[in-house]
Amino acid sequence: MFELSQDHEDFRRLVREFAEAEIAPHIADWDRKHYFPTELVPKMGELGLFGLVAPEEYGGAGLAEGAFTYQCLAIEELGRVDQSIGITLSAGVGLGINPILTYGSAEQKQQWLPDLVAGRALAGFGLTEPEAGSDAAATRTRARLDGDEWVINGAKAFITNSGTDITSVVTVTAKTGENVDGSPQLSAIMVPAGTPGFTVEPGYEKLGWHVSDTHGLSFDDCRVPAANLLGEQGSGFRQFLKTLDDGRIAISALAVGLAQACLEATTDYAGSRIAFGKPIGANQGVAFPLADLAVMVEASRLLTYKAAWLKDELTAGRRSVREVKQAAAICKVYSTEAAVTATRIATQVFGGNGFMEEFPVARFYRDAKILEIGEGTSEVQRMVIARGLGLPQA
Repeated sequence: MFELSQDHEDFRRLVREFAEAEIAPHIADWDRKHYFPTELVPKMGELGLFGLVAPEEYGGAGLAEGAFTYQCLAIEELGRVDQSIGITLSAGVGLGINPILTYGSAEQKQQWLPDLVAGRALAGFGLTEPEAGSDAAATRTRARLDGDEWVINGAKAFITNSGTDITSVVTVTAKTGENVDGSPQLSAIMVPAGTPGFTVEPGYEKLGWHVSDTHGLSFDDCRVPAANLLGEQGSGFRQFLKTLDDGRIAISALAVGLAQACLEATTDYAGSRIAFGKPIGANQGVAFPLADLAVMVEASRLLTYKAAWLKDELTAGRRSVREVKQAAAICKVYSTEAAVTATRIATQVFGGNGFMEEFPVARFYRDAKILEIGEGTSEVQRMVIARGLGLPQA
């Protein structure tokens, strides 16, 4: 049976103290200004947050057991204070570092990982396109070999950590031919920041995640060395499916952090806000939704850390990919939908104050919705779960 060790709990406390000291005093101002705090990333690196799943040879922690669970704990605790900072870490590791760590050559790992693990740089992962999200087979970005270079043309959308001052590289998926059955052959290619023909579009005006860096990307005869292919040609589809499985658990941890923040803020408010001569928490109309919220937090956390434990067990060779895929989809769909509900409950309990930006629940409410969309929508998760049950597929 899985459980969090004392070392895990000590680490949780360490990250919580960091978040409350380094993020909480500034986040309202950063959110209002849509400011990405580049200066925070190296501090996260110094704490070791970008290196939890990386070997010591690249500056990582070299953890023998439970590395992914540590990663989820860090994401949850950052997300409890602010979702944008949580997703910066989640994407920085899951979408930036992990594909290079898992599929990169020795030369690619040595070139990129030390700075990424130390928090001196960030990396992005370009999968989604204006016309291709859940339907990744509809990818229109193309790459062709011209001598010893890949020539890339196309566009990507909604790419996290892709346009910061310290972004060093973005891995993009592109069509590089056709498979024998006529389906598109997708490959992953690393494009260094500043490469001619690689343009980072202006940042999006988003509903939430105002502190997160998110851009569209365009490629116009962008040339990179043939050696920048990540893994084997044609393996891009398999690579990003595995990347998304891990990312779904990480997003679930982010959702747990948000729901926990809602529970804490709303419980405190309900205990101190006086109406009709008594705290509003004395009314069942307030107390019962908070009880429901406590149940959702507990269930979300258990589902998430079971999935994280299974992922660590898979790494150790003791579980199957199928088990992790199913657990990832289950925790992702439940936890993210619970987080959206949690922000609605919190905003309602705060009443008019919940609609005011001076109270954090307003930011929580704005930040929540994307959790049901990113790393695979709730609808896609239900498809994965149904497939895992052995149901016939359309």
